[in-house]
Amino acid sequence: MSFLDSLENNLKALESREEKDPEKLKREQEQREADRAAALLRAPNAEALKKSPFTSELLTQCRVIGHGQRVLVQFTWLGETLRLDAKTKRLELRPTASGIEAHYSLDGERTGTELVDLSASAEEFARRWLTQE
Repeated sequence: MSFLDSLENNLKALESREEKDPEKLKREQEQREADRAAALLRAPNAEALKKSPFTSELLTQCRVIGHGQRVLVQFTWLGETLRLDAKTKRLELRPTASGIEAHYSLDGERTGTELVDLSASAEEFARRWLTQE
């Protein structure tokens, strides 16, 4: 038997031993259940973020304000998260169980976090984000 065949057999034996580990299987099952429960708690806020008038008005106002500043504001949906990039500024709107969180960053460094009220003025929110230094 060659060295590579022996190595392959050893790796297969290790993998099958790991697959049969009941503690590992239990931990993975618990993790899947926790992830599922968290997703169910986030779901209403994720849906609200995607379909609310606040979001569409925010995107419109970011374009208008950014155009006035000669800054292109790019929008990207990453799963449930809405990411807005304007030069070195970044805003991520993430649904959580407690609401929509806004995560601000500048030059890759996080500068703040706050909860977003979807019934508030999207224009004021966009202006505050784009004009802050």
